[in-house]
Amino acid sequence: MKEFTAYCGLNCEVCEARIATVNNDNQLRKKVAMEWSELNHVEITPEMINCSGCRIDGVKTPFCDKFCEIRQCAMANKYETCGSCAEMDSCKKLKMITGNNADAMKNLKG
Repeated sequence: MKEFTAYCGLNCEVCEARIATVNNDNQLRKKVAMEWSELNHVEITPEMINCSGCRIDGVKTPFCDKFCEIRQCAMANKYETCGSCAEMDSCKKLKMITGNNADAMKNLKG
């Protein structure tokens, strides 16, 4: 499994939050914060946009660090990713990602 594949199968390597963090790009942080605020109907500030990657050591966004049910479940079960879970295909939590992103499921099954 590629190190930048998140527990849910998303590719952290292309995530704008990670790119902003790696490049210390405050303009990109502002853009991502605005987009994510609208998408999630919560206030997300540019200061929250810091992430090294889901399974990579280092900083995480507040959501990914503490509130992502998928990440918390995979870590609690000591799975490399959700691809290691026998319930992956029927998981309602995971479906929130894979239902909207076919590449995520492909990454988990690949």
